[in-house]
Amino acid sequence: MTTVGILETGVPPTDLAARFGRYDAMVRRMLGDGFACRTYAVRDGELPAAPDAHAAYVITGSSAGVYDDLPWIPPLRDFIRAAHGRARLVGLCFGHQAMADALGGRVEKSEKGWGLGLHRYEVHRSEPWMDGAAAIAVAASHQDQVVDAPPGATVLASSPFTPHAALLYAGGDAVSFQFHPEFERGMAEALVELRRPGLPDPAEADRMLASLGAPSDADRVGGWIRRFIARG
Repeated sequence: MTTVGILETGVPPTDLAARFGRYDAMVRRMLGDGFACRTYAVRDGELPAAPDAHAAYVITGSSAGVYDDLPWIPPLRDFIRAAHGRARLVGLCFGHQAMADALGGRVEKSEKGWGLGLHRYEVHRSEPWMDGAAAIAVAASHQDQVVDAPPGATVLASSPFTPHAALLYAGGDAVSFQFHPEFERGMAEALVELRRPGLPDPAEADRMLASLGAPSDADRVGGWIRRFIARG
């Protein structure tokens, strides 16, 4: 059975953990059976003893920014560099940004504001663990964005709002996604409501919520991630 270390870098805000589970539980649900998972509380200084302690790692979302002066971020950055090439790496939202930052890219808080609701992305390249989809729609929740991809990285998917929505890194054993295939619809809706008071146009929240009524490709992308990890 493939072993996976879940690097949990945050917790859902307000009461959302009680309603939808912690981020590591969401990742476990997305992966399903066939993977032996262990969670590491990265914010508490917990990281695997060695980069190859597991066959793969999934780095979760977080309310933090990779540029924040927090004591757990530099060790995480170092771990990503050490694990790259020794284990398969998957980043989700903050994990996407942390991987890009650690491997030579650049992340900023975007002037575009919050990306919430169901976002549609064009797929530019299909890897063997993907399924040939030309486009996908998955829930997003972020302000920060990767503005410069690391050297050797390939953009797998993008949108006008998020040009670096999915990245495949040099060597082909690391991939990251700005969006949230691990979120169920209720979680994505709750995040829109949470951000509603801070949006410049209150009607935008209604449009974001309405978007989540359309079909989502979260399960499809979850399948990509499962196959990517299992290939190792």
